[in-house]
Amino acid sequence: MASSLTKDSASSGEKTFFGHPRGLATLFMTEMWERFSYYGMRALLPLYLIAPGGLDMNPATATAIYSVYVSLVYLLAMPGGWFGDRVWGPRKTVAIAGGVIMLGHLTLALPAEGTFFAGLGLVAIGSGLLKSNISTMVGHLYDGPEDPRRDGGFTIFYMGINMGAFAAPLVIGTVGESVNWHLGFALAALGMGLGVLQFLLGTRHLNERSLIVPKPLSKDERASTLRKSMIWLGIAAVFYIGTVVTGVYTLNWLLVPITIAGLVIPVMVLTRIKRDKELSEAEQSKMSGYIWFFVAAAIFWMIYDQGGSTLAIFAESSADNSVFGWDFPVSWYQSVNPVLIMALAPVFATFWLALNRRGKEPSTIVKFSSGLVLVGASFFVFLMPLTIAGDGHKAAAMWLVAIYFIQTVAELTLSPVGLSVTTKMAPAKYASQMMGVWFLAVTAGDCTTGLLSLAGVGLNGTGVVALEATLAVVAGIAIFMYRGKVKQLMGDVR
Repeated sequence: MASSLTKDSASSGEKTFFGHPRGLATLFMTEMWERFSYYGMRALLPLYLIAPGGLDMNPATATAIYSVYVSLVYLLAMPGGWFGDRVWGPRKTVAIAGGVIMLGHLTLALPAEGTFFAGLGLVAIGSGLLKSNISTMVGHLYDGPEDPRRDGGFTIFYMGINMGAFAAPLVIGTVGESVNWHLGFALAALGMGLGVLQFLLGTRHLNERSLIVPKPLSKDERASTLRKSMIWLGIAAVFYIGTVVTGVYTLNWLLVPITIAGLVIPVMVLTRIKRDKELSEAEQSKMSGYIWFFVAAAIFWMIYDQGGSTLAIFAESSADNSVFGWDFPVSWYQSVNPVLIMALAPVFATFWLALNRRGKEPSTIVKFSSGLVLVGASFFVFLMPLTIAGDGHKAAAMWLVAIYFIQTVAELTLSPVGLSVTTKMAPAKYASQMMGVWFLAVTAGDCTTGLLSLAGVGLNGTGVVALEATLAVVAGIAIFMYRGKVKQLMGDVR
């Protein structure tokens, strides 16, 4: 990226990255390589789980494992942010997280089932540690929220995410499917290793605030936290060793508690904030309004994230994965969303701005309800290839591309708005925690998918797909119909 560095005449000859602080290049590349490793492995995961040369599992179990893994990444973003704030500081946390992720991918590359699940756990832990803290470090590069370059910096950073996500299935997916599964996972480790290396080399360009632990634990708090952690770890160890020794252990002993926790924890967190007596009446009202958005987002992500599991497994067995007679790996479908994001995000930003100038930009509530209706519509479209496959034919690849296209438009309508409304409606006391709360909506959605799969529900069945599609559309219409009530709860937030 050296060629992207330019001289900023307004900064006394200091090198910049597209007019932004030089440290943005370091964080951009770190995130790009981390997403390369994450999305590359994620594209292979459900296919490896069902492959005869992989773990040869049934589709329901594979979907459950995939959903639990994705939910864990987002669930662990909250404790990951906590570590950055109270234990290591953002910079040290990101460096350690990168090492843990790389170790996880290397563990996945070992041809053994036991080490495979250990590797998944390590990647989830590392991703959770990295996710919150690297975004915080991007913010450190600018002179507060009013810096005019700040939004542009995050936009460039977001492009790094999608560049990594786009390239990963094309490289890692191809090698994993066509050459060797474990070599594909090893490539993911190499990608993360490159990310860690350039991060360590580029740390001198980062703001010194990233070294600071904002609110370090006191000696007593550290001892108490360590004691409680060891107690819970000991309880878990005794329980699972007991299930193994008695011969009753199955994978469900691990998956079911995680999926239940992924549904219970978001409820507990929202309840704790809502019941906080220190919140003002206006803040209480906004939290009541926010719960509408949270539940809607959980429904959205429940459907959206099946693009990497339910749709991928369907494509493996029932789609004609070719274009003009040219066959391509199933994992390549996972590159459709990021390339569409990169193409359509500027279009949406320009479109909203043009409507805003005319005073016609849709409200947050309308955008949110539109996103839900669209993601529901994507699964109504999914009924077509399911019907074609049910008649004994292979569904055309373009059916799946159409589904991913609709879901991408839905994401661009809902996801940025969700991030924005989270920051706007957050009570002052919980300002730094609310982004983690938003991630819990993803956790809840994916855990719902996981629980359905563990219960034996076939998510590739036309009845279930139609039910999920209807749920999303009805939820979107409900929010729109009650927009007056929700708007009232939102107070001064548009």
